[in-house]
Amino acid sequence: MDTPVSARLRFIVALKGETRMIKLKRAYEKHATADGERILVERLWPRGLTKLQAKIDLWLKDVAPSTELRRWFGHDPKKWDEFRQRYQKELKQKDEQINLLKRKAKAGTITLIYAARDEDHNGALVLQQFLQGADAR
Repeated sequence: MDTPVSARLRFIVALKGETRMIKLKRAYEKHATADGERILVERLWPRGLTKLQAKIDLWLKDVAPSTELRRWFGHDPKKWDEFRQRYQKELKQKDEQINLLKRKAKAGTITLIYAARDEDHNGALVLQQFLQGADAR
């Protein structure tokens, strides 16, 4: 069984027989060519970061957790399991954004960019895991 950290290092999504990487990275980490397409998956722009510094290719605000869910969670690890369940339920209602991410992942490596400090408890990790299992739903 993968821990969130090890899962982040090796997540691969299989889409119609093709395998591509879906990576995760904090918005404050230096960008790299290996990131592929950098997609910000936060409802709010990361504090103190200019668009030039972030080098974001696409900002998908609507795939992020709802404002209500984000505020309720407050990055409290004690609420993690419930947050994951609630966010997955929201993601099931976001077919357009999920299909877009699946198409982009099929075309090449994508990196989901997030702002949270906690690398093991954030919406991007839930989204990454959701995308990995998206073909099974």
